[in-house]
Amino acid sequence: MAELKAKFKRPDAIPSRRDNPLSPEKAALGKVLFFDPRLSASGTVSCSRCHDPALGWQDEFAKAVGHEGAIGRRRSPPVANLAWASAFMWDGRAEDLETQAALPIAAPEEMNMDPAQLPEVLDSIPGYAPLFEAAYGDPAITTDRILAALATFVRTIVSDEAPFDRWIAGEKTAISDEAKRGFILFNTKARCAKCHSGWRFTDDSFHDIGISRGDLGRGAFVPPEIEVLQHAFKTPGLRDVSRRQHLMHDGSLVSLGAAIDHYVNGTEPRPSLSPEFQRIQLDASERADLIAFLQTLTAPLSELRAPELPH
Repeated sequence: MAELKAKFKRPDAIPSRRDNPLSPEKAALGKVLFFDPRLSASGTVSCSRCHDPALGWQDEFAKAVGHEGAIGRRRSPPVANLAWASAFMWDGRAEDLETQAALPIAAPEEMNMDPAQLPEVLDSIPGYAPLFEAAYGDPAITTDRILAALATFVRTIVSDEAPFDRWIAGEKTAISDEAKRGFILFNTKARCAKCHSGWRFTDDSFHDIGISRGDLGRGAFVPPEIEVLQHAFKTPGLRDVSRRQHLMHDGSLVSLGAAIDHYVNGTEPRPSLSPEFQRIQLDASERADLIAFLQTLTAPLSELRAPELPH
């Protein structure tokens, strides 16, 4: 058991890129940018609209809602713990957080803003120059600096300590006996850890689990003959999962019980279906234990106030 528990131990430090090292000043600038709706064409949509800290860095919608009320085709992806990620976006089209930061800004259905226009927008707001000088040593505002600051702030969004972490650290009563049984199920009979591995509970890989119909996911970026990646989407981490109002890339499932039912009931076979997706058999007691374990991954919601925006 000790060896198994060790696989889920939280890391001690946040990693960053060599060409974009972490700094408090850069993270502070990124936080302001993250909450500023003026990064959007309408001046009304910020990154925090879809990733609200008061809602566990997500929103309450099944599909993302963006520019002028446009409805996206996928749920807003979780943004916590991405400093350790190796794939970004549901379909993996971003290779790093710096690249990822530009995508929702530019997307017509999200923020609908050309990132190349952002320096001009922020130059018109006097309060931004001191923030850029503190972060970079001079007040120059560039698109690359904007994206680097946003990426830096996102790297600092880390799930707080959950009951599961206290149990891993040796606090025997931190989780219930039901949750402990659920942890064993998670790693054995229920097969969850085949994809939801490591302390973030994701393998950062892509799997077709039989949810998508018309959306190719990762398949849109690879040759069609790579069948296993057609209709495949990134495995979401399970930290704080019980706080999510919608699950899966398309928001189609609305509870942990519904997600478990999907794996119990199975789906129609198709060539792209992940080899890890196998129908499982769980009785009512085992389902309850599994849900009890998953609930231990949710930390108390910490208070993070939106910053005062420059003017």
